[in-house]
Amino acid sequence: MKRVLVISYYWPPSGGSGVQRWVKFAKYLPAQGWQCVVYTPENPELLAVDRTLENDVPEGTEVLKTRIFEPYSFYRKLLGGKSASEGGSNEVNPVNSQKKTFLQRLAMKVRGNFFIPDPRVLWVRKSVRFLKDYLRDHPVDVIVSTGPPHSMHLIAMKLSHECGLPWIADFRDPWTKMFYFKHLELSRWARHRHERLEKQVLDNATVVVAVSPIVQEEFRSMTETPVELITNGFDEDDFADALVEDDGYFNVTHTGLFAADGNPDVLWKVLSEKCAEDEEFRRMLRIRLVGKTDRDIVRSILEASLAENLIDNGYQPHPVAVKEQKSASLLILPLRKEPEYRATLPGKLFEYLASGRPVLGIGQPDGAMAQILRQSGAGQTFDWDDYVGIAKFIDGSWEAFRNGTLQVDVEGTEQFSRRSTARKMAELMDRIVNIP
Repeated sequence: MKRVLVISYYWPPSGGSGVQRWVKFAKYLPAQGWQCVVYTPENPELLAVDRTLENDVPEGTEVLKTRIFEPYSFYRKLLGGKSASEGGSNEVNPVNSQKKTFLQRLAMKVRGNFFIPDPRVLWVRKSVRFLKDYLRDHPVDVIVSTGPPHSMHLIAMKLSHECGLPWIADFRDPWTKMFYFKHLELSRWARHRHERLEKQVLDNATVVVAVSPIVQEEFRSMTETPVELITNGFDEDDFADALVEDDGYFNVTHTGLFAADGNPDVLWKVLSEKCAEDEEFRRMLRIRLVGKTDRDIVRSILEASLAENLIDNGYQPHPVAVKEQKSASLLILPLRKEPEYRATLPGKLFEYLASGRPVLGIGQPDGAMAQILRQSGAGQTFDWDDYVGIAKFIDGSWEAFRNGTLQVDVEGTEQFSRRSTARKMAELMDRIVNIP
């Protein structure tokens, strides 16, 4: 069996969609003739904890760990938060367009200008030395780095160069075109340094992988290196095991990270006004939040007089999130209010498709997410300020719920199964291993 070294900052017990991508690859790649060897920190900063994901890691998967030094804990304390292991409830992403205190702005400025590309960069040299020693006695056929954090790509770039191994740079998110990049208050020197490192990674990788067609095209315009598209996806096993719980309520559900700069204010207004006009709707409506939710989101719901309708479950293990998705009447998927999000395909989108429940998207109607919702028939996407469109969608969904006809016929989801995406990754690795 061929072996691939996967360099990833995130690995169980860390939770979240960024972990699931390579956990699921590790689960399904052996059937395609590839065994994953995972290199990850011994002491990462845990934004969420989900030990159920450990069940997906195949027996015999080798996981290599070394300790990391990073200033992130100091940075987090300046931002006034706690880690997941400390029971913290930080902002989903503190680098955004929301107003900041002086200390928060200072912390962001230090993070962006002195730790390039990210606070994990101090792990690069140590990791290259460790992995070179490991590879002398334990050879692999391909290196994969998955970022962010993009310092993982710097480890792989140096290791690939020194060991002569093919290397896939897997970008779960963009680098300089990521939405928060413009909020880092970068100096001209720091911005150029980010851009140079990004270009070096793109140009030196054997293949670059993007998770969205728009990001794929952006990278293709920046490098001669082949750029392939392998999206995120859903695991059919997760959905086969999840039981649907019909509690009789009209459940408007959101799972996963819910950021303040993606707060769908107009949706809360629509729901609030419909509650005021329709007593039955008010009694039957449940707004179910399942995941890490910014305080501003909850505050907006309460200010919209929807307190009695809100059920905030907080962060839950992945199987619970899947059950909530399948049991929802309507799933909501608001993107962040940033122009760069036109290119984004949120990881939860594919699980929403697999749930078979209708999806209300809020974001750019011409973006990547809107295109998939439209093509699959799973739902519609409305602009953040489209009160009329959102209200019409809610009205139609409510009437269909009352009539027992609230369902969608989702098409073309097989291409997004984790088995399918693992097959694509294996084919890509087979191809570059056989390059003379």
